[in-house]
Amino acid sequence: MLALALTGCAHRKLMLNSPVAVYNQAKKELADYNYNSAIKLLQRLTAVYPFSMQARQAQLDLIFAYYRAGERAAAIDAANTFIQQHPTQPRCDYAWYMKGVIDFPRRANPIERVFGASLAKRPPLKLRKSFDDFRTVIERYPHSIYAHDAWQRMIYLRDRLAAYDVYVARYYYMRGAYVAAARRAKAVIDRYQSAPASRSALALMVLSYRRLGLKTPAAQAQKVYEANFKGSIAAAAALRHSHWWHFW
Repeated sequence: MLALALTGCAHRKLMLNSPVAVYNQAKKELADYNYNSAIKLLQRLTAVYPFSMQARQAQLDLIFAYYRAGERAAAIDAANTFIQQHPTQPRCDYAWYMKGVIDFPRRANPIERVFGASLAKRPPLKLRKSFDDFRTVIERYPHSIYAHDAWQRMIYLRDRLAAYDVYVARYYYMRGAYVAAARRAKAVIDRYQSAPASRSALALMVLSYRRLGLKTPAAQAQKVYEANFKGSIAAAAALRHSHWWHFW
């Protein structure tokens, strides 16, 4: 039995004694969801056979393997390394796309949905970084197979970022910081014009200017609002006073 085991180990070592064999085994581990095993094989491939044709693809596969293994920082590092080492490589589109995916925010979990947790109140953190990475895919690689998905994700991120900025502007307004509220609301209009939150942002601009006694800017903002939206400005601003019984 010992002889058979040693023979098997030797045979396996012989089988993996080429970049093609190592890469094929790594792909098999990825297909079987054995991400940690795949990572070790891909690392071996890039270290032992750095100039092989398989090594370049292994660098890209490492990004995915790290991501699925939950090692997000390592995945980002692997993507940055590939971009730095191969700046003119067409496959950089995948590296940029995966960077955006890695930082892409999760959706509300079932418990958060039950309690009505608002995603708009969460700080953007990595949202803007993810947005910029997807924008890089769109601008540099417009014909990439990842361009359409990157565009769809950008729309979602745009709406999330706009909603958060409106939440902050509303917070400022409710506390009497009308200058800060107007600036934050204006930033939403400038950056995310097509976002659903732009209506609330424009309404907050009107109300903030009124509070500041700035009649001309208030009238201009109101004119823009009336040309694009229906309904009262106060309702669009969605202002309400919090009470002690509002737990969330």
